[in-house]
Amino acid sequence: MRALVINCTLKPSPQPSNTEALAATVIEALQGHGVEVDVVRAVDLNLKPGVQSDMGEGDDWPDVHERLMGAQILVIASPTWLGRPSSVAQRVLERMDAMLSETDDQQRPVAYNRVAGVVVTGNEDGAHHVISEISGALVDIGYTIPGQAWTYWHLGPGPGPDYLDDDRGHDWSASTGRAMASNLVHTARALEQNPLPAPPS
Repeated sequence: MRALVINCTLKPSPQPSNTEALAATVIEALQGHGVEVDVVRAVDLNLKPGVQSDMGEGDDWPDVHERLMGAQILVIASPTWLGRPSSVAQRVLERMDAMLSETDDQQRPVAYNRVAGVVVTGNEDGAHHVISEISGALVDIGYTIPGQAWTYWHLGPGPGPDYLDDDRGHDWSASTGRAMASNLVHTARALEQNPLPAPPS
């Protein structure tokens, strides 16, 4: 089983990413279940605006799309900015919109029988809002979202320290991340054994 983690930080490599650091706890838990994990830092790529899987010359999305098609588990990891998902996360979701019109050889939307979860960091409140926005988009595209398939970290309303600068709350976020990974893996295995059929016409 394979997983793809798309880190939607605004910080290009090699800058340290709080979102990457929290996502690493989920990655470790997924690997503990025998899952192979691939990671993409989306801000490092040229993801052209649009809602097609290939927007032409210089577009890096086709490679990400190929990785999505090779993964049974997707994790979108985003910081909170102004109480919302990052602009990079929005670009990723907009590019995934093309998957709505793509089907497999059994006429199922290509996101069917794949599971997804969300990781959120931020030094301000709004994590549940970000989780709901990203999860809602992924459900629209066709992903299955298991119960409690998320983890987040922040220290309450208003500005504050970053995840990498403060150890408070890490134990809870890591424990929730391990539960998230377990729920993702077991739901993916269940769908593998009993896949969703094509939607009725």
